[in-house]
Amino acid sequence: MASALFLALSGAPALAGTVWVASQQGARLSRIEAGAVTEGAAVPSAPATVAAGGRLLFLSHPDGRAITVAEAGTGRVLRRLSYAGQVFGLAASADGRTVFATDWSGHRVDRISAEDGRVEGSAATGRDPAHLVLDRAGRLFVADRESRQVSVIDAARMERIATIPVGEAPFALALDPAQARLYVGNVRGNSLTVIDTAALKPVATVPAGAMPYGVAVGPDGARVLVTNQGAGTVTVLNAQTMKIAATIGVGRYPEGIVVAGEGGAARAYVANWFSDDVSVIDLTSLKVVARLPVAEGPRSLTVAGEGGR
Repeated sequence: MASALFLALSGAPALAGTVWVASQQGARLSRIEAGAVTEGAAVPSAPATVAAGGRLLFLSHPDGRAITVAEAGTGRVLRRLSYAGQVFGLAASADGRTVFATDWSGHRVDRISAEDGRVEGSAATGRDPAHLVLDRAGRLFVADRESRQVSVIDAARMERIATIPVGEAPFALALDPAQARLYVGNVRGNSLTVIDTAALKPVATVPAGAMPYGVAVGPDGARVLVTNQGAGTVTVLNAQTMKIAATIGVGRYPEGIVVAGEGGAARAYVANWFSDDVSVIDLTSLKVVARLPVAEGPRSLTVAGEGGR
């Protein structure tokens, strides 16, 4: 059973609310709400990833060895947390009090106080840990890019409890809404590995397009969406059959992808790194319905609750 500290944690992606986009070269957060973009406040240089937790946003700065903390309602920067490593992937607790960070060069993941940056625990991973997700049971799943595996870490004890073999160069991760499956994008394998989260074993590896850099799951769990950086497309897979249902053209070098909204209002948002915009995909028609300009070099997105609540 998860400890009391982690009963409030949730690794499931929010399916309604505000979409925030982190632009690396532009050093800025952009806010997408009701189909419109509001340019947010400037942030420290070269943010790589963004994650939401409670009323807060967290941005990683691998070159700056820091994590920026901002308001999820406004994007206003609150503070900078120094980090003794090359921070890359981030995941946050549902209350925003704790942030988990992968150290790309240190081959570990740290549990960090969002208030003062104090490291509260660390666990070893494989080589070059990239993205990570946190589930409701208090487990962290970490994509160990150069070890061809996913590390599973008990977030309360900060202890690795399993390693799961996947494809070549795992990078992006997404849980389905029931958290029964974890989808892993293997960048150099051009594939997607499906993991049974109860058994902690892979159940399938299927083709997913050229250089899968981002993964998201629809609100009903029926579709898995994978960005293909090398092809400028999003591959849509049927989650039951794992067959490709559609291939959708987006911008140049798509990376991060998130889903927001429910039912017929559900949309996928794709950060096009080299196009300086976000493609919006209607999940009913599986067509791009908008291209929204943002600051230079968008790479990562997250979904916060309405107004950051």
